[in-house]
Amino acid sequence: MAGGKLTPRQKMINLMYLVFIAMLALNMSKEVLSAFGLMNEQFEEANIQAKNTNKDLHGVLAQKASESPQFAEAKNIADKVKNISNSFYTYIEGLKGDITKHFEKENGKLPYEAMDKGEMIDEAWFAGDGYSKKGQEIIATINKYKADMIAAFGTENKYNALKQEINSKFSTEDIKDGEGVKKKYLDYHYKGFPAIASLTKLSAMQNNVETMEANVYNIALGKAAIEATSMNKYKAIVITDKSAFFSGEKVTGKVVLGRYDDQTVPTRVGVDGGVVKMENGQANFEITAGSVGEHDLKGQFVFLEDGKEIEIPITGNYAVVPRPNEATISADKMNSVYRGLDNPMTISFAGIADSDVTATAPGLKKATGAGKYNWNVTTISGTKAIVNVTGKLPDGTSVNSKKEFIVRDIPAPTASIRGKINSSKGRAQDLAISTVNVEFPGFVYNVEVDVVSFELYVPGQPGMIVQGNRFDGKAQAAINRAKRGDQIQIMAIKTKLKGGGSYRMQESSPFIWEVQ
Repeated sequence: MAGGKLTPRQKMINLMYLVFIAMLALNMSKEVLSAFGLMNEQFEEANIQAKNTNKDLHGVLAQKASESPQFAEAKNIADKVKNISNSFYTYIEGLKGDITKHFEKENGKLPYEAMDKGEMIDEAWFAGDGYSKKGQEIIATINKYKADMIAAFGTENKYNALKQEINSKFSTEDIKDGEGVKKKYLDYHYKGFPAIASLTKLSAMQNNVETMEANVYNIALGKAAIEATSMNKYKAIVITDKSAFFSGEKVTGKVVLGRYDDQTVPTRVGVDGGVVKMENGQANFEITAGSVGEHDLKGQFVFLEDGKEIEIPITGNYAVVPRPNEATISADKMNSVYRGLDNPMTISFAGIADSDVTATAPGLKKATGAGKYNWNVTTISGTKAIVNVTGKLPDGTSVNSKKEFIVRDIPAPTASIRGKINSSKGRAQDLAISTVNVEFPGFVYNVEVDVVSFELYVPGQPGMIVQGNRFDGKAQAAINRAKRGDQIQIMAIKTKLKGGGSYRMQESSPFIWEVQ
């Protein structure tokens, strides 16, 4: 267009036209930018929850270590990982701050649709075809995080799989793009991308950091727990039939060895102030409960070894509590109940048989098992619901109690195609034959839904509504006309809860498919 025998003025006009077309191609749609913003919000919310969970897990390890030396090494590894993870997470947060400081928040939110350029990253992280000083610092920090984490595990084989996962998820090696061109790590992931896309990728990296930390804690807890139960000595254990008893009630239970069977039988067993009967290596005892409070339980196992009696002391305790005046009511999943679902409940009164407990609430039904109920709150309006419970004591008197729960709707699902959520890349033909699904990541229930319909937007073509969870002929034709680099959007996915009656589900998050 700018060659041949054209006049200089016409050449300039044609050149400007080419530049204008290039600018249009680089300008991402507002919907895509907003979708990245939503993804970033979800990552940041998940990161907050993950941090709280990791704090709890670390607290469990700390408590275990204070109670048993078997957990000391696990606690040592956990402390190292905690410091390494916090340091790297904070560093990434600083990188995010460098990006967001250029944008002014509106009503507490970043202006996603205005974050379509990434000059602040391109200028700060890159120098020519290589990295700037800042870019080199970022790569060095990622590599240091990997090295420090792996060093924290030592030579323990339990963490070998986790070492491989860390090396994979935080690899800074060069990457081949879709055209087979090798690019540097930061160049491939961040150079030329909109600011909101880079911000979302950094939030995703923080999520990986929190996931790695949680995996370490879980492995450390599991390993230490196994070591703690690997006993090579006998130990007398007191097991009461209940953890607490009423004043004047018979305290019943058994005393056993850490390893017991019908071949491990003592010469005699004594429990102070009680009667003992031996059955299958267990000492079943019965004593009379004292006054309200905690009481010691003492006695001895006596074995004959090489003609001599060997005595193993029995030490334990039991608590005597007043008769109950309040029920125990809990949601099996959490302290909330959800519309559209059968919420499993456990309802009981301490010391009262299940047959003498009555629980009532709109939609509450008895389930199989002692104290088990299912509660469907779909018909309850408002945000709160109450369960009333009545218990009948052994002397015939009744006690009443109630508890309030928060009523919530099932959270909005997340779009899923070919096992990927929110976004993916691939050929247009692969998308055209795919099934549109939804998932509920992080939700405590296993929710089953049917996809009823969704909206499809292919660049350069009119949007359309597709019924069901598969692309019809018209939709497939539109998809197959998409070009490499096009961002195909699947939005407004409507679903119906299986067995949910008239309950209306929220629309899912959008899904972005980049044509390769």
